[in-house]
Amino acid sequence: MTQTRYTQDHGLTTRMVTTMFLIGLLYVVLVGVLLAVLGKFWPVILIVAGALFIAQFWFSDRIAAFGMGAREVTPEQAPELHGAVDRICALADMPKPRVAISQSDIPNAFATGRSERSALVCATTGLLRRLEPEELEGVLAHEMSHVAHRDVAVMTIASFLGVMAGLITRFALYSGLSNSARNAGPAGLAIMVIPLVSSVVYVIGFLLTRLLSRYRELSADRAAALLTGRPSALASALTKVSGQMARIPTRDLRKAEPYNAFYFVPAFASKESLGRLFSSHPTLEQRLEQLARLSAELARP
Repeated sequence: MTQTRYTQDHGLTTRMVTTMFLIGLLYVVLVGVLLAVLGKFWPVILIVAGALFIAQFWFSDRIAAFGMGAREVTPEQAPELHGAVDRICALADMPKPRVAISQSDIPNAFATGRSERSALVCATTGLLRRLEPEELEGVLAHEMSHVAHRDVAVMTIASFLGVMAGLITRFALYSGLSNSARNAGPAGLAIMVIPLVSSVVYVIGFLLTRLLSRYRELSADRAAALLTGRPSALASALTKVSGQMARIPTRDLRKAEPYNAFYFVPAFASKESLGRLFSSHPTLEQRLEQLARLSAELARP
């Protein structure tokens, strides 16, 4: 973790290291299967895999920010937002990230970036219009803790394997690779292994990133509450934002749903047990309970 005044979370660090190790292991397995089945094309496989990884690591944050409509703003254009970010940076003793606004009525915020130098913190116009200054600072402190803990970069890298495995699976299905393989004897059966292994890798990678994502949101809530000393303000923001989601048109929420892992609050949050397994965030109840405990601890003499 970068040396800031944000509270260190060894549990988050352990989970990030474990996730990266398991994701790396899955990546080796996937590439190994491709090399074993399509051995004569090994130079192409290695080049494509390497190029995809580099592209995912260097450009995914920019693509995500563009997809969510982030537009960088100056202090003159958004003085209140910049002022809040400046105060959080002073409290945390960390470099100021780029500041952006997304023209969306969905009340939300997110952070992207591989490091503090490339970090960007964005709030939507819907969030800025609905929150009080203390609530906004709590949300921004939450998002900036993702930058300080570098879990944004880990999530970016961790998601690469799922993207790659998903692309391989879709390519195999759309190209009719499986049908062709059935008529090609033993060699064809070997080729059929590719979409099967890719599908398994995609599912495992997806679950690993979701488990990490849920924990990192609780970690960011905790770090933000301790940094600002106002867990109640963050709890108020969570309650307000979650409640306002019900008033947003479903079509707008559907457009935002692919970026849930980046958002302060997900566009859709299932209360079903199976839905929670695939959720990118802990439940609102879990987050509020944690903040209530922190508020009680900070109130003790």
